[in-house]
Amino acid sequence: MDDDTPYPPDRPASPYSPHALHSIGELARLTGLTVRTIRFWSDTGVVPPTDRTPAGYRLYGPDALTRLGLVRTLRDLGVGLPVIRQVLEREITVAEVAAVHAEALDVQIRTLRLRQAVLRAVAGRGSTPEEMELMHKLATLSDQERRRLINEFIDSAFEGLDADPAFIASMRSGMPELPEDPTQEQLDAWVELAELVQDEGFRAGIRRAAEDQTRAWKESGRPDGERTKRAAQAIKEGTEAARRAGIAPDSPEARPYVDRMAAVCAEVSGREDGPEFRSWLLERLETGNDPRYGTYWRLVAVINGWALPEMEPATEWFTAAVRATTARG
Repeated sequence: MDDDTPYPPDRPASPYSPHALHSIGELARLTGLTVRTIRFWSDTGVVPPTDRTPAGYRLYGPDALTRLGLVRTLRDLGVGLPVIRQVLEREITVAEVAAVHAEALDVQIRTLRLRQAVLRAVAGRGSTPEEMELMHKLATLSDQERRRLINEFIDSAFEGLDADPAFIASMRSGMPELPEDPTQEQLDAWVELAELVQDEGFRAGIRRAAEDQTRAWKESGRPDGERTKRAAQAIKEGTEAARRAGIAPDSPEARPYVDRMAAVCAEVSGREDGPEFRSWLLERLETGNDPRYGTYWRLVAVINGWALPEMEPATEWFTAAVRATTARG
């Protein structure tokens, strides 16, 4: 029996008196909660009645106002009633509850951001339902599942090849790692990267480049990582100088720059510069210059918060310049 009964004549009129007893209706008016909600919380034991009237109506002491305020706050934060009861009975502290729920909210926020990234990608691309389902799966992978996906991609590129271990190690060291609080750009980059490494055309291109690098490594008899680093530095510096001078890669003025960079590439490859080497070099550059390879490292850099790689424009300029000078002879 519960209703909005008036104060009995022998009870203090002030609802905040230390001796005041309140009906459910009075508590509802004082707190803004509904009678139904207070009754439910009372039935679950989080706000038990202090007494009952002779007619059987529940009466609540002044501490009920404090308890109701705390219960409402914790419920608004998503805390369940069993946990709230433990807090009220001093079995656990509010601080402990807050820590657990803050962690849970972090997970929920991260999940929502991942979903947001998927929806934005779907909206931007006009994706089909099947593509949307795939992107959602990619976005919600765990850290371990993301590493497994990238490792499987690297394994497929180098499986069965006697490739330079240092080069493979450098690939694995560039593992994309989403931070605990990723930005929208990082989430979008991860979705794009996950799609890229599962693209069969991209995998086939990386496989061809890996096979070519393995052959070149064996022919040069030098560690591929060391060779690549020195050649890359020469190409980076040479193309930067050419671009600063406003020289187009297909112009005659590009030849001195190409000659200097090609000479370094010939030296680190254990070959002699000349027409035969230039043809060989162009083939190497074109085989390994899939623009999606540059996209791969750009996306990894965005995800990991690294500085964006600088070699992609340098390699493009050098490849175009070698192609032009080789054609002119």
